[in-house]
Amino acid sequence: MTPTVLTIEDQDDIRRLIRMTLEFKGFRVLEAENGTHGLAMARSEKPDLILLDVMMPGIDGLEVGRTLAADSALSRIPTVMLSALGAGTDVDAGMATGVRAYLIKPFSPWELLDLVTELTAPAH
Repeated sequence: MTPTVLTIEDQDDIRRLIRMTLEFKGFRVLEAENGTHGLAMARSEKPDLILLDVMMPGIDGLEVGRTLAADSALSRIPTVMLSALGAGTDVDAGMATGVRAYLIKPFSPWELLDLVTELTAPAH
């Protein structure tokens, strides 16, 4: 079965880069342009992985991450935070929401693919 990845990111060009990278390797990619839409899609689609931007208008990625972690139906979905904020305190704040990893922008497409492949691999 093809793993589904939900990208919650307000920047069109970054969503497009992620989609092209992941679709190239056979992933099904869903996209949300803000936290509100992303949470609704996570609830309706139950993706295998969520890629979550930190800085977005409205509900930011930290709040989305906390909401996902607090929802028993969504808390098992691995989430990766994506952000240009790379200071230790920023990474710590992101990881404190319960995400599995924190990728600092700009990240390499290979780094993204490796992480997504690892986190969507079936458990043995």
